[in-house]
Amino acid sequence: MASGPLCVLVLLLLRLFSVIRSEDPQPVRLFTDEQLRRHDGRQDDLPILLAVKGVVFDVTEGKEFYGKDAPYNSLAGKDCTRAVATMSLDPADLTSDTSGLSEEQLDALDRIFEGTYKAKYPVVGRTASGILQRDGSPNQDLQPEQQPPPQSREEL
Repeated sequence: MASGPLCVLVLLLLRLFSVIRSEDPQPVRLFTDEQLRRHDGRQDDLPILLAVKGVVFDVTEGKEFYGKDAPYNSLAGKDCTRAVATMSLDPADLTSDTSGLSEEQLDALDRIFEGTYKAKYPVVGRTASGILQRDGSPNQDLQPEQQPPPQSREEL
């Protein structure tokens, strides 16, 4: 008679295990500049994406800020790391290049990256720049001390 409750327990454990396995982290997608540009908020059927520090966020939930004709739409569809660090919407600052930034600007970048983007918006991938060359081949100049791309969203 004990086999009945034992069978139920085994079935429940199997079901729980399958739920846990189905929630395994999704692989991280690499976005080329061209792919990221398509997600600039101008097409209603595509999510709005932007990247900061090479991490791509889905900011569609903030459409009133990043959507078409919104105040921060110029950040959408690109890696806007420098613009975030400098609090600038100047087209020259809409880049991932952080060279020449002050310690204060780099600290601001880290605070905004953690406190705004990582806290509010889902991570959907990484930018391919630095990892891949324009033709899609691996970047042989990637230095060993540079971080490899994460294997899951939890590593970001």
